[in-house]
Amino acid sequence: MPNFPNPFQGNVPRKMTKEELIQAIRVNIAGELEAIFLYDAHVQATDIELAKKVIGEIRDEEKAHVGELMTLLNALDPEEAAHFASGKAEVQEMMEELGIAAPEGE
Repeated sequence: MPNFPNPFQGNVPRKMTKEELIQAIRVNIAGELEAIFLYDAHVQATDIELAKKVIGEIRDEEKAHVGELMTLLNALDPEEAAHFASGKAEVQEMMEELGIAAPEGE
């Protein structure tokens, strides 16, 4: 019989505080990033076009999840959002110095 993880392991027996929820969202983001890494490795490791397409689309859905979770995290913790914005501005400044165009939508 397969050794599947306990599906109830992540259950919290009470309502989380806002701070606990923020920490949980960070863990969720880490999990999504790990999934992106694994799916991308699988895409790179095969020449089967159908597998590349399906797994690539799943990988990209995980990227959207990261965006959703980051948006939620920014809404729940505006101070952390300010740190993210500061880091983004620093990189954009470096890009300008190097003559690199910002990605579309930025």
